[in-house]
Amino acid sequence: MRVEEAIDLERYPIDQPDSGSYRDLVARCQRALARDGMFNLVGFLTPAAVDLAESQVKPVLDRESYAHTREHNIYFKPSIDGLPPDHLALRKVRTTNHTICTDQLAGTLVRSVYEFAPMAPFLAAVMEKPRLHIMADPLAGANVMEYRDGEALNWHFDRSEFTTTLLLQKPEAGGEFEYRTDLRSDSEPNYDGVARLLLGADPEARILELSPGTLNVFRGRNTAHRVTTTQGSRPRIIAVFSYDEKPGVRFTEEERLGFYGRAG
Repeated sequence: MRVEEAIDLERYPIDQPDSGSYRDLVARCQRALARDGMFNLVGFLTPAAVDLAESQVKPVLDRESYAHTREHNIYFKPSIDGLPPDHLALRKVRTTNHTICTDQLAGTLVRSVYEFAPMAPFLAAVMEKPRLHIMADPLAGANVMEYRDGEALNWHFDRSEFTTTLLLQKPEAGGEFEYRTDLRSDSEPNYDGVARLLLGADPEARILELSPGTLNVFRGRNTAHRVTTTQGSRPRIIAVFSYDEKPGVRFTEEERLGFYGRAG
């Protein structure tokens, strides 16, 4: 299947930057981003494309995925300057998932969507960036993550400004995307608010229901978020796309080892 057939380009004309429908789409996404800190393009991939993408990545996940379990705080840092180590904002949580990397996705629809020429310019237009580029890193540009029974991505802030995901399969239960918009700001860390969230006492935390084929673009640097524990025999499978304002970006060897268990 060609990528042009996999994406619903009639509904989401990201390949027509000079058209009025493209400008309307960008404006609609910008409004949602400003209001909610994210936008969702439901049915971005056609149902047949979702089935194909899942069938291509599942055997690789079963054979070759990196199982990563780690205890961490919401900041993914051992300490925070000025914050006592027993502060509840530094409470440890547990994350477990299985990951495959860009080099393991050669010839798949997932990688074709990530590298589809109109994708980065469309995201740049919505984010009001001069340009965005796919990553040069052989592992980090496009990842697929699987959350099996009892696994979860726990509370964290992203280090990048925004994250682009494409859901391929929902689990039987759990595996919900939970978030708290603008829990902190660049000038106000709101440690007590972070502690309330971790204790389950923040009434502004929300759960987003995503359907397979949905493209989600999420501004997660100051919005805390997690994927709740997956339940059942059918795992949650999601593609994660990373773009950067600079061309040629690569992770360090230490970062690759930490995220993927290998340097190359």
